[in-house]
Amino acid sequence: MDINPIILAIPVYFILIGIEVLYDRLKNKKRYRLNDAITNISCGITEQATGVFVKVFTVAFYHFFFVNFAIFSVPETVFWTVVLFLGVDFFYYWAHRMSHEINLFWIGHIVHHQSEDYNFSVALRQGALQKVFTSVFYIPLAVIGFKTEWFLFIGAFTTLYQFWIHTEMIDKLPRWFEYIFNTPSHHRVHHGRNEKYLDKNHAGTLIIWDRMFGTFQKEEEKPDYGVTSQTATFDPIKAHIDPIKALWKNMNAFEKSTDKLRVLYKSPAWLAKQPQVDLPTHPVEKYNSTIGSDRGYYILFQYAIILGITAFFLFQFSTFEIVTQVSFLAFILFSVMAIGKLLDQSKTGSNLELLRLFVTLIFTLTVSVSSMFPTLLSSSIILLEMISLIWFFNFGISAKPVKY
Repeated sequence: MDINPIILAIPVYFILIGIEVLYDRLKNKKRYRLNDAITNISCGITEQATGVFVKVFTVAFYHFFFVNFAIFSVPETVFWTVVLFLGVDFFYYWAHRMSHEINLFWIGHIVHHQSEDYNFSVALRQGALQKVFTSVFYIPLAVIGFKTEWFLFIGAFTTLYQFWIHTEMIDKLPRWFEYIFNTPSHHRVHHGRNEKYLDKNHAGTLIIWDRMFGTFQKEEEKPDYGVTSQTATFDPIKAHIDPIKALWKNMNAFEKSTDKLRVLYKSPAWLAKQPQVDLPTHPVEKYNSTIGSDRGYYILFQYAIILGITAFFLFQFSTFEIVTQVSFLAFILFSVMAIGKLLDQSKTGSNLELLRLFVTLIFTLTVSVSSMFPTLLSSSIILLEMISLIWFFNFGISAKPVKY
């Protein structure tokens, strides 16, 4: 169980996204926007890059309870694997539901719901803080006696299942399947900000939990995707920080300390009804920004480089010293932020991107000297960044309409 199924599935994710993009273009469905899709993946990069540090605490948290409080020694048989799967899925339902019903937990999960499109790339859009808040829900499984590695392995497969339900390509499935399992139709409801769809269908794999606990809603009219307080940015770092700032602002809208505390554990629905809180109005149109076609292709080119460096970091993380790990993390977060600013057409976007290109060159030269990058990889990145600098100065700004 040393193999992480999620890591192995990453190439499959991108192949499926590519197939969906191709289908989208052939059918002219316009379900993909370059700026939104890149931001979704950037949020996923942010979650994965920070997650290698966070899991030191979240996994250790589960393992602590398993080592010190396990009641039974559960055998790793087929029967108990099924029991563990049901347990993971059951507690996922409650962790997910509470992430919608408790304001403090919501700041960890809201990132996943910010996209106003609905496609496979949305499945990769995850909040970096989510596991910090939800890890406590799985402690009963540790106390029962399910080994840490076993729990992580089964948990990974429940996560994998949820990728394919983030699509509009698949309509409703046979009634028996829709009754038992979570499906694209059920999960489209979950991502809708229509009033009737809010806080519904929290299931991971089995929709039976929603049916049992009164949170099921079938898909009727087409969902309006996103969150009620629109995330008006394609910068993944800002997308993570803004909900925290909003929660802090809402807490300060109350005078009494007890009321401030209540804001943390009450629900977003409760908060919206408070006269002290001035929430943004429901968005009428999707947040968007028009970029030139040259800049669009330039961003795709840069993004491929960032993905390559991120993949190297994730696969080689355990071989690095802590200073190198933190340096990689800072570099990756700065890179996706700079790309986000470009997509936002921010005034600082071009300056940040130019700085990012020089930082990438310096960073690559530094790690290549220390032999952390293979020679071929570092040489390739340096060559690509030199091409990028020339491209940036000649074609970085364009008034042509984006064709993607």
